[in-house]
Amino acid sequence: MVRGYFGVGVERISKALNMGSIFRTAHAFGASFVFTVAAVYPEQEGRLADTSNAPASLPFYSFPDLGSLMLPKGCSLVGVELTEDAVELPSFRHPRQAAYILGPERGSLSPATIERCEYVIKIPTHFCVNVGIAAAIVMYDRLLNLGKFAERPGIPGGQATPRPAPVFGPPRFRRKVDLFLAPPPVRVPDID
Repeated sequence: MVRGYFGVGVERISKALNMGSIFRTAHAFGASFVFTVAAVYPEQEGRLADTSNAPASLPFYSFPDLGSLMLPKGCSLVGVELTEDAVELPSFRHPRQAAYILGPERGSLSPATIERCEYVIKIPTHFCVNVGIAAAIVMYDRLLNLGKFAERPGIPGGQATPRPAPVFGPPRFRRKVDLFLAPPPVRVPDID
């Protein structure tokens, strides 16, 4: 299980099937919400790719422009874009609370969106991949980065090291337990 939460969104996207694919993948990876910025999402068309009907199962926000984009307090906006100074995905430590935003099919995130992002990451490929594929790669990397999985074996086909069982200590109480179980002390007035 991964701690924290994340959302996935797209800016100025034009193809409902790509949005549907992203939303379905986000739903499968346990996203807490999905969103669009400056995009129109015809849900009937998007459902051809989103067979899980993600907007009916998790919050869907449709922001008319970047100025309207609102995120939960403490949520980092992470842009996914091929830029020179973007952090390569395999070297990126995902924030526990994040909203990932991807650009349109035949374009890039707007300069204003990149400016608003706390982080900008890129998938180290020779050229752009489909926006739906890019979103899936980022979500899978988040799962690997923040999830609790057994270590991979040292050799191909080797047996994975089992994940250690969680260890829980004894319960901690703010006050001593006997204060709650024992009757309160009776004070006897002093007699002179």
